[in-house]
Amino acid sequence: MNEKILIIDDSELVLAMAKDALEQAGYLVLTATNGIEANRYIFSKERPDLIIMDIMMPMLDGNKKAKLLKENEVSRDIPILLLSSKSEAEMRALMAEAGANGYILKPFTAAQITDTVRSCLTRAC
Repeated sequence: MNEKILIIDDSELVLAMAKDALEQAGYLVLTATNGIEANRYIFSKERPDLIIMDIMMPMLDGNKKAKLLKENEVSRDIPILLLSSKSEAEMRALMAEAGANGYILKPFTAAQITDTVRSCLTRAC
């Protein structure tokens, strides 16, 4: 497997929970606490195969960051899953607006996050 997953969230607890679940499922996990820090992975040889991004973050919220990544020639093909505790209806609207490929609702279980990542990577979401 060894796909690289980049998780961007300003919560150390969420990063730790998601990282642990995905590493146990066999993924290589990179983490960043904001969208600016994430650029060092996205625009380098560490380029992730999928990005999981919290919507509510300091500096640059995840929705705007996702939109910028989808407009950039280098990063537009990387699937993005938005992460939030907002309602499903709000998430679908934000996903459409940002050009994201899907979403994960907080709180999530290890099975929910790994199943969502696996299905996104296998069906090229």
